Amino acid sequence: MLRFAVVGHKATTEPTFSLNDMPGGAGRLDILCRCINSSFFLSHDLRRDVECFLILKGGEQEKTLRFAGETIRSLNPDERSAGALIKKGLTKEATSSFQKAADGIHIRAGGLAELLAEIPFAVLDENGEDIRTAETLPENFLLSDHMNFTEEEMELIKDLPKYSVGPRVLHADHTITILLNEFDRRAAHE
Repeated sequence: MLRFAVVGHKATTEPTFSLNDMPGGAGRLDILCRCINSSFFLSHDLRRDVECFLILKGGEQEKTLRFAGETIRSLNPDERSAGALIKKGLTKEATSSFQKAADGIHIRAGGLAELLAEIPFAVLDENGEDIRTAETLPENFLLSDHMNFTEEEMELIKDLPKYSVGPRVLHADHTITILLNEFDRRAAHE
């Protein structure tokens, strides 16, 4: 199972946002929607062996949404579709453990610290080890949205392994695509 976690620093934690204004009124939720699509979509299928966690920090209480490729339904390859599923997920009350919000979507209260306590993530960072020359790759990767990790987040991730998809800073969704391509290429040569 491959897992991606994306920190949405300004992403709303309330389902009251407009699907017509995800970049502005929803705290750049459009970026997270593109990350969902990059995590799951193939040309005529979905990646069933992937999970994508969205850590939403743009509200009074941080919330984490988990999308599971194995069971997700009604996801289409456009931002509005992903946004509608996020909106649906946020209508469910967030408690200390993941609660089912819809097929393939779960929500809970809490953010990065709680997720790192459960799953050993590596960080995607332009200064990390190049994925093309790394002998092995982990299966869980942490990314940030359009903002850098905060000082508090840097403290949480300072000892995690770091990997890079190349020498330039890329959008999070593009980074996910390149990383998945590397896994596909390695699997084809096994």
